[in-house]
Amino acid sequence: MSAAPHVALRPLADGDRDRLLAWRNQPEIARWMYSDHSIGAQEHAGWFRGALADARRRYWVIEADGLPVGLANLYDLAPEHSRTSWAYYLADPSTRGQGIGAFVEYWVIEHVFGELGLNKLWCEVLIGNEGVWRLHEGFGFRREALFRQQVRKGGELTDVVGLGLLKSDWAASREASRTRLNARGFDLPA
Repeated sequence: MSAAPHVALRPLADGDRDRLLAWRNQPEIARWMYSDHSIGAQEHAGWFRGALADARRRYWVIEADGLPVGLANLYDLAPEHSRTSWAYYLADPSTRGQGIGAFVEYWVIEHVFGELGLNKLWCEVLIGNEGVWRLHEGFGFRREALFRQQVRKGGELTDVVGLGLLKSDWAASREASRTRLNARGFDLPA
């Protein structure tokens, strides 16, 4: 077994602004987002200021072996309802298939149910991004919704899968998830 990359998530910082704009405008990233127009510097600067200032959002840069490779975030953070939503992407194509996305998924789930003490984690995935919604299901997420013709992509309306994970679901699937990641060479804290 080859050694897994060392993966860490660090808080988003001012110096990440230009990198995020370049990543977000990559066609292979934009194709899985709700909007697919080319984002300009001014639009991005406004979004970035809001991302850093909004208490209902959290952003982390994903690093693999010390290099920035993607972004993970929580949004619609609602402690009063004990829930939040999340998303992530790996911008560096060379990192895909190494288990980095699975590590990020585990880390975010642990953060939401452990440190934040919430009860539900929610995400939405374009129907065509089957690899990602199946990854979520592998961590115990359950399909709770199919939003028909929810988003216009490339001029066509497409469906969106809504997936939810409860703290009790995670308790039932956590050990299997840890075992899979350990088998891939990731060293997870207890």
